[in-house]
Amino acid sequence: MTTVRLVRHGQASAGWGIDPDPDLDDLGRSQAESVAARLDDLVGEATPEVWTSPLLRCRNTAEPFRQRRGVVALVEETVREIPSPPGMATSERADWLRSAMDGTWSDLGGEFVTYRDRLVERIAEIEHDTVVFSHFIAINAIIGACSCDDRLVIRSLDNTSITTVNVTDGILTLVEGGAEADTIIR
Repeated sequence: MTTVRLVRHGQASAGWGIDPDPDLDDLGRSQAESVAARLDDLVGEATPEVWTSPLLRCRNTAEPFRQRRGVVALVEETVREIPSPPGMATSERADWLRSAMDGTWSDLGGEFVTYRDRLVERIAEIEHDTVVFSHFIAINAIIGACSCDDRLVIRSLDNTSITTVNVTDGILTLVEGGAEADTIIR
């Protein structure tokens, strides 16, 4: 059995509909330091692998934990946030996502189901305890895979919440859902 801890990034400096790749704001940087300490307590003496979405807010949320552990963080493309539809302007993304969040992966279809399936398959392949710094919808996709739930949003995950899943022979099991908060898509 392998333990995978999925950490939602800290608070971003700009909304999804304003900046496609914002950094963390001051609160987000503080959250990154706090989650590094919580993860230290959770993993103890173990040395888990560290994966991060390629997006800046995840890489910078991972950095304090990566430094504490003295490891290299693997930038993993499959754990990035849900892509917006091709050709969509950044300014239209927040409205699209708000609408999509009320539905299911089946409603979105096509490339979005492929995104979800690749993400779930990649997490199910993990063979060593791993901390993955990722995004709201991506982590919800993993929770959905554990519970056979097709909704995009199952839990309203707070910034730097930690969701824990076990992987046993490629099967994902939800151990603990991350802390929830009112998530506003800006």
